Amino acid sequence: MSDNALRDSFFALHHGLPRQGPGSDTTTRRLLSLAGPLPARPRVLDLGCGPGRSALLLAAEAGAGVTAVDTHEPFLAELRESAAARGLDGTDSDGGSVRALRADMGALPFPDGSFDLVWAESSVFVLGFDRALAEWRRLLAPGGTLVLTECVWTTGEPGPAARAFWEEHYPLRTVTGNAAAAVAAGYHVLGTFLQPEGDWDEYYGPLAARAEAADTSVPGMAEAVAGARAEIALRRGHGSDYGYAGFVLRPADPRRRTRPEAPGEEAEVRRVEAAAFGSEAEADLVDALRADPGARLPGLSYVAEAPDGTVAAHALVTRCHVDGAPAAALAPVAVAPEHQRTGAGQAVVRAVLDAARLRGETLVLVLGHPEYYPRFGFERASAYGIRPGFEVPDEAMRALVLDDSAPVPAGALVHPAAFGV
Repeated sequence: MSDNALRDSFFALHHGLPRQGPGSDTTTRRLLSLAGPLPARPRVLDLGCGPGRSALLLAAEAGAGVTAVDTHEPFLAELRESAAARGLDGTDSDGGSVRALRADMGALPFPDGSFDLVWAESSVFVLGFDRALAEWRRLLAPGGTLVLTECVWTTGEPGPAARAFWEEHYPLRTVTGNAAAAVAAGYHVLGTFLQPEGDWDEYYGPLAARAEAADTSVPGMAEAVAGARAEIALRRGHGSDYGYAGFVLRPADPRRRTRPEAPGEEAEVRRVEAAAFGSEAEADLVDALRADPGARLPGLSYVAEAPDGTVAAHALVTRCHVDGAPAAALAPVAVAPEHQRTGAGQAVVRAVLDAARLRGETLVLVLGHPEYYPRFGFERASAYGIRPGFEVPDEAMRALVLDDSAPVPAGALVHPAAFGV
């Protein structure tokens, strides 16, 4: 049997399905929210768009001008028809629009900096996660965001059936493994989350029905149906071993180097803390937290460098507890006066949050300016039932969930003794 017959049968089996991979409108909206504020009419590139469920939502709800790319022309034709029916074909100059384009995601014809958002739901496997990170970065405008969904291990010890299947078809990593790859490739991780089981149902439900009705006498169709049924059976029997996860990434500012605080830099960090706050109090706090083995978290004292290599900003994450459960506290954050409003503070906060995520921390708390910390994804801690043990405006106590697969503890927040609260 020819490869063409197999390919044609695969696409015939999938043609007209609402999705070509696990996902949902709810997941698309959640990914969009994690991307943060966008320009008024963001330029979006949707790669491996299939019939365009995500592209249509991004155009309609974010007012985006979406360029939707796929190699399969029938999917693109279906998308053009859907966009026209919804008034998203560009005829309304004030609204969102979708332009469907046949192109190879591995050889894209767009100039550098063309898009505010590069989007790939259930399609990054075509290139591989690491190659996509390397090749798609150039497409992002300054401040742009890369959004991907990818299949991941959800356990450290997957069973033999799931391991054998994925070793044959596509190498998987954990969410943390992919986040580490993103950081190593020069991205900050704005957010990750494990997609719910319903996202698999939205894909496999219609696919199973299509497989049941397929004419397996057509050359290649029996093989296509068998492959689909094997995938579905694996998910039903071993779905606890793997899942799909969303990753929202933003390139780090190449002008601002961040790194863990080096041995011997204590005096330099102290200088920055004292200058930033106008007193020795925060500098003394840092020294006390360093000396407390119950508070200190190795590798979570970060600095941003000035152009001459000196310390421009410092951020510290230490252990705290919520109702007895371990959490992490971001404090203090200090920027030397001469480097304030240069991006040094944002750079060092994003870097230390990346490090906390990769270390396995699941929840970070911060007491800070309510107009500053939301840009990093922090929400009111009270929304999670977390309350500090001292009087503070509700909007100032913030929480950031780094791993939504872990339960978020509720109750009283207890800082290390050095905080004096």
